[in-house]
Amino acid sequence: MERTMSLQAMNILNEMRRDGLLCDAIIRTDDGIQFVVHRAILSACSPYFRALFTSTLNIGERTNVMIPGISAEMLGLIIQYAYTRAVPITVYNVIDLLPAADQFHVLGLLKDCCDYLIEQLCPENCIGIRNFAKLHFCKEMEKESQNFIMRNFSEVAEHSEELMELPLQEVVAVFGADDLNVRNEDIVWEAVIRWIDEDPAARKQHIVVLMEQIRLGLLDTQYFIEKVKNHLYVQENDNCRPLVIETLKFLYDLEMITQKDGEVPTPELARPRVPHEIMFVIGGWSGGSPTNMIETYDTRADRWIKVPEVDPAGPRAYHGCAVIKFNIYVIGGFDGMDYFNSCRCFNAVSKEWREVAPMNARRYLLFIATTMFAL
Repeated sequence: MERTMSLQAMNILNEMRRDGLLCDAIIRTDDGIQFVVHRAILSACSPYFRALFTSTLNIGERTNVMIPGISAEMLGLIIQYAYTRAVPITVYNVIDLLPAADQFHVLGLLKDCCDYLIEQLCPENCIGIRNFAKLHFCKEMEKESQNFIMRNFSEVAEHSEELMELPLQEVVAVFGADDLNVRNEDIVWEAVIRWIDEDPAARKQHIVVLMEQIRLGLLDTQYFIEKVKNHLYVQENDNCRPLVIETLKFLYDLEMITQKDGEVPTPELARPRVPHEIMFVIGGWSGGSPTNMIETYDTRADRWIKVPEVDPAGPRAYHGCAVIKFNIYVIGGFDGMDYFNSCRCFNAVSKEWREVAPMNARRYLLFIATTMFAL
């Protein structure tokens, strides 16, 4: 109720501003457009205006001021936000509105602009939005756009023209990132070739440093020979030869050792990237009885890994599992003697177990679903 009355009051003040009632200041833009305002309203919304209207450095009251470097449209939206806490943000005004909100330190509007751009993220614009966020020190938006690039790199590499326009230092950072989400390294190789093809005369000299960003040892042997080793850019650059020889040796050793029992030490060129998806297997039957064992499967490395942080509550089978963010819920089940109504929660980041609210009845062989972050 208090929030509703506050909005009603602000709307009334905005009507009074539009009608010129009880206004006590005029602010103008470079092009001569002027707005009548209430100084107290703008000062409450923006430290910039508070300093402008109250600073003791000014001689007399500031009731008629000119604001340089901003268009009338953007200043009008800033004023509208000060009164109503809401303005229409669109693809046509957000690029100018965000810097204006930053200039006048209107944090609520700045956050709204960032949230809007985050919602617009797609393979075609994510790099541009990330660079825009860097330019204006919008750390959260920069983080979200960077995560989007990493998680959706296959689509970004296929559709983004912005990727092709990046300088060498930035494409090296993208192609070499440990958290780059690619199912196969040939996607990165093809992105490298596409980037060079944009300007071969200037870019093909960088083929070695770009090849070093690719996990060449994870490529299929035939693909490496036909698409990488025999590529014209590689053939023309003698500095590629040591990397090609090292990769061929590793791939040959890997094929030989696969036919026998043994392991091949993993060199840097075959180090898997950080997986974005990991499958957890918790509990179940093992050796004829329930277990509390946890194993994870890494699709990139193609290997199972045991997790030592088993549930201290003991083994269970025939239970249901569901995931919400980083929490894995293990519900109901059977330990060989008793059926459970309990619900255990395992956090995959902190690797800690905790008890959460139980079910009303003991259940096993059950199915669990999630909706809107609820079980």
